[in-house]
Amino acid sequence: MRIGHGYDVHKLVEGRKLILGGVDIPHKKGLDGHSDADVLVHAIMDSVIGALGLGDIGLHFPDNDMQFKDINSLILAEKTAELLKEKGYKIANIDATLILQAPKVRTYIEQMRENIAKVYSVDKTCINVKATTEEELGFTGEKKGIAAHAVCLITKA
Repeated sequence: MRIGHGYDVHKLVEGRKLILGGVDIPHKKGLDGHSDADVLVHAIMDSVIGALGLGDIGLHFPDNDMQFKDINSLILAEKTAELLKEKGYKIANIDATLILQAPKVRTYIEQMRENIAKVYSVDKTCINVKATTEEELGFTGEKKGIAAHAVCLITKA
């Protein structure tokens, strides 16, 4: 078995959709980034790539490559699922945390889990997503951005 950790952060801006875990969440601001800027999926992808010892998402999906401009991050995650399969591994479990002051996302978490489980071809019980605030401290607490951490355990397929 192997363990990987991922972290991502994006700034909240006007004029963008807020996509978290592949779910379009109604909010007055969205995340700024080259792709759809889904911090949750990006952190998970980084944890998977890290567990495989293959660098990070910037190496595999550079932000200066126009083929990834505004792409749905779940499509990118599918490519990390293919890497897992190629290397002979599968997801044992993923545990991820969104760090944001607003909006409240509890009602969207089950759909996020389903989206991520589908990409990695695992049961939803293998995917855990939670959210927390930073009690109005730091950039997330000031509603300037959203961050996510993820850890995954992979095992031989």
